[in-house]
Amino acid sequence: MASALSPSAPAQEYLQADLRPADVHAPELRRRQQRIAEIAELIHVASLLHDDVIDDAQTRRGVTSLNNVMGNKTAILAGDFLLARASVSLAALRNSETVVLMSQVLEHLVSGEIMQMTASSEQLLDLEHYLAKTYCKTASLMANSARSIAVLAGVGPEVVDDLLDLTSSSSVLGKPALNDLRSGLATAPVLYAAQEEPQLRPLILRRFKHDGDVALAVSLIERSRGLQRAEELAAHHAKAAADMIRCLPAAQSDHAEIAREALIQITHKVLTRKK
Repeated sequence: MASALSPSAPAQEYLQADLRPADVHAPELRRRQQRIAEIAELIHVASLLHDDVIDDAQTRRGVTSLNNVMGNKTAILAGDFLLARASVSLAALRNSETVVLMSQVLEHLVSGEIMQMTASSEQLLDLEHYLAKTYCKTASLMANSARSIAVLAGVGPEVVDDLLDLTSSSSVLGKPALNDLRSGLATAPVLYAAQEEPQLRPLILRRFKHDGDVALAVSLIERSRGLQRAEELAAHHAKAAADMIRCLPAAQSDHAEIAREALIQITHKVLTRKK
């Protein structure tokens, strides 16, 4: 089965080519990352509207606050609407890890406000409590937004990991091979294979629990294009990530340029690693 993992044409082209910024996939990745920034802004503005109600603020950045003009009810509903729009946009990205990260931001915003409102006298003087509250109220939004952008470019390594689980030996991996299947997980190669081999679908639904399910699944995956298509998916994301790195402004120092090239080399190594 290891021979089935020999690099497909798209992967070979990526590994051998001089990557150029003007790749067809880079604009799509950039669009999705820009959407994260928009979602972060929606959440931020919503939190400000709610904060102004809680604080009974009369102005915001020198401008009369919405709650002062329209009343608390309208201000709260306006904030809720922005959070709803942010949630819709977030769901449209169809990336569960990004959804989790940005959902944690909402949880942290509320937790931070409660920490602030219910702080004891001792906590009011406690720097650690202050830092924890500050993280929840402010830093979480920035940190998880930045992390979400990276998540969208980091699919490649996980897909390669899923491929190696199916194609490498336990001695090479340093962990049990076929572990994903034995754990009941349907990864990218399996899902692609199921599109060609309907017999895989009931195995996936019962999480490969019956005797012989894992062996049968491996056989069906081998005779499909599941491995090749998953490899192409990994190559797509690795190339898109490298192109985004190349799109960064010119570095001001040799060290920065070396760091940029090192990041690009990582995207190459993602596709060629064996464990």
